[in-house]
Amino acid sequence: MKGHIPRHTACFPISVVQELTHLSARQIRYYEEQGLISPERNQGNQRLFSLADIDRCSDIKELIDQGLNIAGIKTVLAAKKTSKEKKVNVPKRSIPKENLDKLQPHLKKLGELEN
Repeated sequence: MKGHIPRHTACFPISVVQELTHLSARQIRYYEEQGLISPERNQGNQRLFSLADIDRCSDIKELIDQGLNIAGIKTVLAAKKTSKEKKVNVPKRSIPKENLDKLQPHLKKLGELEN
């Protein structure tokens, strides 16, 4: 498996994440402050990101580009995590009716990205 990096191995500095996602360092740090991502830290306290972290940053950027705010993104990512852990669909009644129409396209898009 030469050249293979496990998806959860933290080895990329923030500059690489910026280049791959087209996000600023400030945006990436803000996502961390909001609890959307949790990069590891090295001994010098620098952030180190995994491929999974980079994918999550890209997902967050796409949701923001589609008009979702941070609270909505948290809801979508939590629903995705719950769905993945339980291998079931998130019941519609767990999402307020007024937000359901806004979230459906994003949940569909995340499902497409996952496949």
